[in-house]
Amino acid sequence: MLVSILGFGSIWTRRVAKSVQHVEHFGAPGIAYYNTTGVLVGDKLRNRPRTYGVARFNGRGGFRPDCVHQMMQRVFECEPPCTWNGYNKVFFKSLLARQERPDAYLVVVTAEQSGGINKGQAGGWLHHDAQLISFSECRGQQEVMLIMPAFSWVRGRLGTFFMEPVAQRPWEARLVLSATV
Repeated sequence: MLVSILGFGSIWTRRVAKSVQHVEHFGAPGIAYYNTTGVLVGDKLRNRPRTYGVARFNGRGGFRPDCVHQMMQRVFECEPPCTWNGYNKVFFKSLLARQERPDAYLVVVTAEQSGGINKGQAGGWLHHDAQLISFSECRGQQEVMLIMPAFSWVRGRLGTFFMEPVAQRPWEARLVLSATV
């Protein structure tokens, strides 16, 4: 599965291999990076999960934590999202050497952008082909991490937002609020 990154969650963690056997699992230099959603609680970012999940990047896969902004609108080969040990996970295996048309996009939506998402909304809040990775919420703040194919949608209080790729550069896309009649 090919996934283009359009956004990251607010919380990053790092795990270092504890032994030589684990280095093969994490890759050189034996480090894995995990990204998830969070909201401000007081003056600190905290994970307040309604649904917990992570996007995982290995050290050997071309991901550069020191240049996160350069990872935006880049395409990675990924494992399909899954549930692992009770939480959602998408594993970004390797950064492609050149841009290709992605199968989906990693996107993060906040309450500020969407007006807030009502996860229990009748009629659904998320297109059936899109996948929820992580959903954090506290005191009206929300941050939601999704894997969304082109033209799928997410519904917030402001309306329905469609994932619209850029025609000439399909690894670039944006969430577009639909016009209401």
